[in-house]
Amino acid sequence: MLTIRELQGKDEMMGHISVLHAIYPSLTVEEYDRELDQMLPHNYGQVAVFDDEICIGISGFWIGTKLWSGKYIEIDSFVVHEDFRGQKIGDILIKEVHKIAEKEGANQIVLDAFTTNFTAGKFYINHGFQPKGFHFVKILN
Repeated sequence: MLTIRELQGKDEMMGHISVLHAIYPSLTVEEYDRELDQMLPHNYGQVAVFDDEICIGISGFWIGTKLWSGKYIEIDSFVVHEDFRGQKIGDILIKEVHKIAEKEGANQIVLDAFTTNFTAGKFYINHGFQPKGFHFVKILN
């Protein structure tokens, strides 16, 4: 039976690092621990889908406000475990992010997807997202 819930706190998030390894294979427990310490005080959260007690999909999200958008939800690190892809788990995660956005009074949901990830681009377009600009990055180290 599938269930979905917001993960509560760092310990619960740490317990599901294996799902994130699908998109961050070199992420260590120590790095994740440090990063969550920096992220959690800044309105970061996670929602996850479970098959019984096994985590099969996670979406991180940020709640913020910007001058150009007002209050928003930003999807971050959206991943479905390889063994469960094609089973509409992503649809469940997107629906839950929408619920959080409505509860928070957000004006929009935003995200970044790599231009080389055509599967993600198609997925988000099929869920009503539209590319609206460029995300520029300057690597410093």
